[in-house]
Amino acid sequence: MATVILFHSVMGLRQFERDAAERLRADGHEVHTPDLYDGQTAGTVAEGAILMETFGFDALAERALKACSGLPEKTVLAGFSLGAKLACQVWGKRAQTSGVLLLHGLGDFPKWVRSGLPVQAHFAEPDSHISDQQANEWPMTAFRIGLAAEIYTYEGVGHLYSDAASPDYDAAAAEQTW
Repeated sequence: MATVILFHSVMGLRQFERDAAERLRADGHEVHTPDLYDGQTAGTVAEGAILMETFGFDALAERALKACSGLPEKTVLAGFSLGAKLACQVWGKRAQTSGVLLLHGLGDFPKWVRSGLPVQAHFAEPDSHISDQQANEWPMTAFRIGLAAEIYTYEGVGHLYSDAASPDYDAAAAEQTW
């Protein structure tokens, strides 16, 4: 099975991420869930955005990269929402990653990609936190640059549709994601 590092959403490391990690562990994976906010959490995405700004995206990307130190080079990079963007940032510095899993968010592609790298992206369509342009171009770019990409979109659900504590929660879409 795989070693996975799972980065939390803009709301911080909450029970949602811990439950997701447990679900992956139950499938035999070794899962790490770094707390990039030093124990702080937010009750809403808007509050989380304010909390994220107190750290700054670049500092969080550095924390995410540091959290990978000591993990195997082939660690799968995964994240929810903001965590998906952070996984993409780390991806550019971990050439041997064995896969990328993006949940509720997309990030920028690194300057290089290894052809055939497995990547999964799961997001709402439309998603209030992903531009229409990015939602349309990201899958095409993934295929064009040679990734073994699987793109899953969930029509008519909200941004954090798999988070049971979120007003966006959609049980059917969440189960389909897993």
